[in-house]
Amino acid sequence: MRLGYGLSIEQTQKLIMTPELRQAITILQLSALDLTAYVEDQLMDNPLLETQEEIMGSKGEAEASAVEGSRAEEKWDVDWQDYFHDQDEHHVRQERVVVEDKQRFEPFIASAPTLLEHLLEQLHLQKVSVSLSVAEYIVGNLNDSGWLTLSLQDIARETNVSLETAEKALALVQTLDPLGVGARDLEECLRLQLPLLADYPPELPEFIKHLEDLAAGRLQRIAHVLKIPINKVQEMADLIRKLDPKPGLRFSSLGEVRYVVPDVVIEEIGGEFIILVNDLTVPRLGINKAYREVLSHEEGTDTRKFVEQKLNAAAWLIRSIEQRRLTLYKVANAIVKWQTEFFRYGIRYLRPLTLRDIAEEVGVHESTVSRATSNKYVQTPRGIFEFKFFFANSMGRGPNNDSSITTEEIKRALRDIITSEDPKSPYSDQKLADFLKAQDMGISRRTVAKYRDEMGIGATALRKRY
Repeated sequence: MRLGYGLSIEQTQKLIMTPELRQAITILQLSALDLTAYVEDQLMDNPLLETQEEIMGSKGEAEASAVEGSRAEEKWDVDWQDYFHDQDEHHVRQERVVVEDKQRFEPFIASAPTLLEHLLEQLHLQKVSVSLSVAEYIVGNLNDSGWLTLSLQDIARETNVSLETAEKALALVQTLDPLGVGARDLEECLRLQLPLLADYPPELPEFIKHLEDLAAGRLQRIAHVLKIPINKVQEMADLIRKLDPKPGLRFSSLGEVRYVVPDVVIEEIGGEFIILVNDLTVPRLGINKAYREVLSHEEGTDTRKFVEQKLNAAAWLIRSIEQRRLTLYKVANAIVKWQTEFFRYGIRYLRPLTLRDIAEEVGVHESTVSRATSNKYVQTPRGIFEFKFFFANSMGRGPNNDSSITTEEIKRALRDIITSEDPKSPYSDQKLADFLKAQDMGISRRTVAKYRDEMGIGATALRKRY
C-alpha cells in the first residue's frame, strides 16, 4: 500500500456552541423572576440597551396575544439606521396595552419576622437576672426547626460563664414563644409544649419517653409498660400529634422565597382556553438612539466597532427573549391540547404525557421542552402547578396494557381506599394492591408502599385505631 499526501475538499456539519446560542439557552430556562434579574444585569452591562415606556390601548392586549407567535418568528436582519428612524417616528413596537389609565399599586408584601428576630424581640422586653448576652448567644445557635445545636458545656465555654448560668439562660429561652424552641431533642421539644394542651392526662409526660414505640405503632407495648388501657394510649397519641415537633419552621428564614409567580396563565373563556405568557415583570427593551451619531460619523474607529458589538449583543438579547416567549406559548398550547380534560374535569382525567410528545407537537427537540418547562409554574383554572406536573408517568392498565393511567390517578384511588377503610382494621399493603388490581390498576405491593410513603400515609400499624 502506497502512502502519500493529497488535498481534498470535504463538507461537514458541526454544531458550534456560540456565546449567543449559549445565552439563548440560558434565557429559555429562566423563570420570569430570574429573567427580570438577568435583564437588569444586561441593562447595567450594555449602554445601548434601554427600557421602553409603553402606552397601551384597549385592543392591544388581545392583539398582542394573537400575534405573539408570529412576531417572534420575524427575521432579525436589523438595519440600525431604519431602526432609529422608526424610533423618531414613534413606530416603536408595542407588546402590551393598558385598558384604563389609572394608578396601579404593585403587590408588595411585608417580610415576616424570622425566628431569630421574633425571639430577640421577646428577650429585650424581659427583665431578667441572667446574662442577656448568653440568652442571645443561645438564640443565635438555634437551627431552622428551633432546636439548640450546642451543648451547655459549649455555651458556657464560648460565653465565658458558669454552667449554672448557661442552664438559666437556656431555661429563659425555653419559656419564649413559640413553646418548644431551645429543645435539644424531640422528647424535650414536646415536653416544653405540654402547657398548650388543656387538662392532659397525668401519664402524658411519661408517655413521651416512648416515642420510638409510638413511631413504630407499638401501642400495646406502651400500654403494658405504663399499665394503662390501650384506648388511653391511643388518646395520648392523638394529643401528641397536636404538638409541633419543629416550632421554628412556622417563621420565615433569610432568603426564603415567599410566593410563586406563574410564568404562564391559562384561563377558560367562553369554552376556550386562552394562554398568556406572564412576563409583565420583565422590562421592555429597546436600543438607545443616542448612539446613532456614532454609527454615522465614526467610520472604521474603535468606538464604532464597540457600538456595533453592543448593538449585536442587544439585538440578540431581544431576539432570545422573544424566542423564549414564543417557545413557552407553544409548549403551553400543546399541553392544553393534551390535557384539556384535566383542565375541565380534574385530576382523574390527567393523561400520561412525555417530553417527546410535546416536542413532536411543537416541532423542537426534547431538551428544548425540558429547558422551557424547567423551574416554571403555570396558573390554571385548577390551581398553580409546576410545568413538570403535566408530564405524568404512565402505568399499564389491564392484562393487555391496551390503555394507560397516570401515577397521580393511582395515588388518588389509593387514598380513597385508605380513607374508606375501617380504622380498627386497616388494610395491609398487599390488600391495597389487590383492591387496585380489581380497578384495573395492577401494581405490586412494594409500589403501593412507595406511593403510600410519598403521600405521607403511615403503614398499617400506624393507621390502626383502638
